[in-house]
Amino acid sequence: MPSPTIVLITGVTRGIGKCLLQTYLGRPNHTVVGGVRDKTSQLAQELQTLPTAPGTRLILVKIESTVPGDPAEAVKDMEAAGIDHIDVVIANAGGLREIVAPLDSVTAEDITETFRTNALGPLLLFQAVRPLLQKSQAAPKWISISSAIGSIGLMPTYHSHLAPAYGISKASLNWFTMAAHCGNPWLIALCINPGNAQSLGLDKAPFTIQQATDGILGHVDNATREKSSSKFFQAVTGKEIPW
Repeated sequence: MPSPTIVLITGVTRGIGKCLLQTYLGRPNHTVVGGVRDKTSQLAQELQTLPTAPGTRLILVKIESTVPGDPAEAVKDMEAAGIDHIDVVIANAGGLREIVAPLDSVTAEDITETFRTNALGPLLLFQAVRPLLQKSQAAPKWISISSAIGSIGLMPTYHSHLAPAYGISKASLNWFTMAAHCGNPWLIALCINPGNAQSLGLDKAPFTIQQATDGILGHVDNATREKSSSKFFQAVTGKEIPW
């Protein structure tokens, strides 16, 4: 049997992250690494009961986006579990404090904490897993789960100036992803906006979590350096989003 495809996904205890995890666990011959805040939590323990396809296994590692040392420790745990490379990383974990706060009243704390979770966390994760991505025998992929609120070009259309903390953090994530593309010619790096999916607190959103997940995976599975890397896509419609 060929060596398994190894996928790392952060933020897998609920929503789109959990749906991504379940989908990959349903694919044969995969090692799926799920990043969680607390491996002892009930939500994390429930993941261990999810069904897996033949030759597929689940490994949970602690990755709390606001803890700078977690990504490096997670890599040590992965290597201890026999992982010597990673083929796909989906940086899905993110946070949202207060989405509506005008520019003239947003607090430094909101900006700092949101940036730490949505931009600095993925950057530190990339630094930790980059050597394992380089060892992939496939075309390694880094996927940043972003938001159209981070698009500067769409700000007048979406009125996203009303969400400065979140917008700044996601725009920074987009910048970092483009930098990962430019600085690593062997890597496929792109951003995907899942859109308004029916996740926690968004029951009336236009897309289901499954639709968003299927859209994300359609981009991931078909991504190439030439056609996909350095770009920003809407998951469900497939349209390219301006930076």
